Amino acid sequence: MRRVLAGPICSGLLTIILIAGFAAPVWAHAVLVDSKPKANSVVAGQQLPLWLRFNVRVDGNRSKLRLIGPDGSSVTLDPTRQTSPDTLESHAAGLKPGAYKLQWQVLASDGHISRGEVDFTMK
Repeated sequence: MRRVLAGPICSGLLTIILIAGFAAPVWAHAVLVDSKPKANSVVAGQQLPLWLRFNVRVDGNRSKLRLIGPDGSSVTLDPTRQTSPDTLESHAAGLKPGAYKLQWQVLASDGHISRGEVDFTMK
């Protein structure tokens, strides 16, 4: 009797484990894993390349970038290219010394919108 039930039970458990293992990455929201400039870094120059890398694919066409300057003014930046499905790139010019916030909003591969910001200082 035990042998007869062991096959269907093991098969059912294996199916649940496989479904759970493949479903988990699908529900992962976009999380920023790396950036240039780095969070809380001090950078120099008036021209600044911006690069963001996420833990999942993001839709570059539906992503938004905004740079908040030391005086509170904001500039919307267009992502200039997407060299990899998990990255966004742009650039900022004419930056003056002070504290900045790079705010980002991305549409992740799971269909959810994620938001965050990277603080840095221009010297």
